[in-house]
Amino acid sequence: MDPVFLARLQFALTAMFHFIFPPISIGLAFLISILETLRWRTGDDVYRRASDFWIKLLAVTFVVGVATGIVMEFQFGTNWAGYSRFVGDVFGAPLAAEGVFAFFLESGFLGLLLFGRERISSFVRWLAAVLVWLGATISAFWIIVANSWMQTPAGYRIVNGRAELTSFREAVFNASTWPRFTHTIASAWVCGSFLMAGIAAWYILKHRHTDVSRVSLRLGVVVALISIVLSVTTGDRHARQVAHTQQAKFAAMEGLYSTANGAPLILFSLPPQQHGKVAGPELVITNLTSFLAFGNFQAPVKGLEEFGRDEWPPVAMTFLSFHNMVIAGNLLALIAVLGAILLWRGRIERARWWQRLMFWSIPLPTITIQLGWMAAEVGRQPWIVYGAMRTDRGISRVVGAPSILFSIVLFTLIYILLGTVWFYLVRKEVIHGPDGVPVELEPAIEPPPVLHPVPAEPLY
Repeated sequence: MDPVFLARLQFALTAMFHFIFPPISIGLAFLISILETLRWRTGDDVYRRASDFWIKLLAVTFVVGVATGIVMEFQFGTNWAGYSRFVGDVFGAPLAAEGVFAFFLESGFLGLLLFGRERISSFVRWLAAVLVWLGATISAFWIIVANSWMQTPAGYRIVNGRAELTSFREAVFNASTWPRFTHTIASAWVCGSFLMAGIAAWYILKHRHTDVSRVSLRLGVVVALISIVLSVTTGDRHARQVAHTQQAKFAAMEGLYSTANGAPLILFSLPPQQHGKVAGPELVITNLTSFLAFGNFQAPVKGLEEFGRDEWPPVAMTFLSFHNMVIAGNLLALIAVLGAILLWRGRIERARWWQRLMFWSIPLPTITIQLGWMAAEVGRQPWIVYGAMRTDRGISRVVGAPSILFSIVLFTLIYILLGTVWFYLVRKEVIHGPDGVPVELEPAIEPPPVLHPVPAEPLY
């Protein structure tokens, strides 16, 4: 019944559930903008039908994401009043910018696409799709700005126990904003492309909606391969940034207790413990962590022993979440590469084994993203603002543990209901499939035969 632990647990549960939906929304918005560009430029009806179908799934996901995101913002004023007082002058600006410049842009034009796409011109429809994608991306940027400031705070000073903004530019473009934003967007594209390709693969397995499924499968595979490459490169850049600016987190991620020149990269080991490494089998590549982090095989990498025990993050959870994220990311890359090879060879629509693999891999990007955020947020502990404010100082002193526990139970039940409704609606749309039939399959309408009157026979 520790209120600090319960407040952290509540925020973790609500944040992890909420973050199922924004990556799907960002990824689908990007893919829909591509479909709309193809429809606008070619006039091919299959792109219109594919876009209409994915817009419906995007709308359902967007609504649930908004509903769950509001709860997170309320927690700043309830469970984290100390934190809100400390960072209010800094934290409020990016959240306000997200609402004014991004949320209304995304939601407004998504409503136009959903309810008015048949009443607007072809160009306006394309423009609306592009603005939905742009709004989702800008929204992600401002949220990443707020979270990155907590990781690598900049452009502020402490006055009377509060952080006051001194440079908006430095606060927005702090050391981790661009590495984290680019990695997050690339990961969201992976999430959306795997969802599109997985559902399209299921349609092909069932021999349904073959025209839309072919277009969606090919687009999904191409974007998946490109976004996987971008995710790996931006993830490497982000890891380098962590090694330079959050060295205790980096040591926990890599399971390094002792400072070493030429630190090894651990491929496999038993989970590290808070008190030290457990002796056991271990598979490492010597000197590789130093090279990946600093570009030098003999560069020194600080271990956890360089920091006080009270500044260590939860080592085992940080290490496991980071390494499992890397493993899951490699699986995604393998599936995408196999799909690209099959597509290049013209065999992707006959490779039923890969289609089944693609379908069952739909949740894998979401799991990978959750593991990545777990490594980032757990690894920041014990700081709520890295190096400036400890987590136990940020909670609300007037909210007791029983109240927080009750809200955790209540939110869990509500989120189970929301998740069930979202899954039901998405499943319903997928089973129904795209509206209409391909133009080439529509039955020809023949004119009725002309009946000529037959003269009556004489009765005599």
